[in-house]
Amino acid sequence: MSDPKEHERVNDILLGPVERPLLRWLAAHLPHRITPDALTLIGVGGALTILVGYTLTRFSPWYLWLATIGFVINWFGDSLDGTVARYRDIERPKYGFFVDHTVDAFGQLLMFVGLGLSPYFTFGVAMLALVGYLLMSIYVYVDTYVTGRFKISYGKLGPTEMRLIAILLNTFIFFFGVRTLETAWGAVALLDIPAAIIAAALIGLFCYSTVTRALELRPEGK
Repeated sequence: MSDPKEHERVNDILLGPVERPLLRWLAAHLPHRITPDALTLIGVGGALTILVGYTLTRFSPWYLWLATIGFVINWFGDSLDGTVARYRDIERPKYGFFVDHTVDAFGQLLMFVGLGLSPYFTFGVAMLALVGYLLMSIYVYVDTYVTGRFKISYGKLGPTEMRLIAILLNTFIFFFGVRTLETAWGAVALLDIPAAIIAAALIGLFCYSTVTRALELRPEGK
């Protein structure tokens, strides 16, 4: 399955019924000079904005709104680049698949580093969450090659829902703040606890999915 155009795209997300019509409308009304490549760069710009916003929260929680704007910009660019290419019938399947997902990985690095540099998460926990996210990304890409199914949503959750959760979390932190917990190893931000659980869940899902798929493929002798 070497041609990405032949992949079956599985994106059964919770917000799909709202997002897909919106993306089609935006693709139809975007100025023609805004190309898919330009949208990909806009997505990177959004990730950089997230990094800067979270880093600056060390000085003021008001910068959480900058990070939130970054999530919106990142969604706009990352979600629309492929939609616009398909709408205008200018798809470059191999180029698009390669650039889109390598750039996505770089964008995730920027976002999680930003979280780790903020006062709301421990850097090590943020990096562990990044490892979990990237492991699942690797699984999805390898599984796409093996099965021909490009599945980017699990349990009705995909990148769009993750961005929305981050925006809601930013809003919560701004209005209510984040408490710390004193432990034998020092002060720990309470948000580190759910972040560590999510990281462990992603790593566990990667291990389970990998072993399950390997057992399915083994009898085929391929």
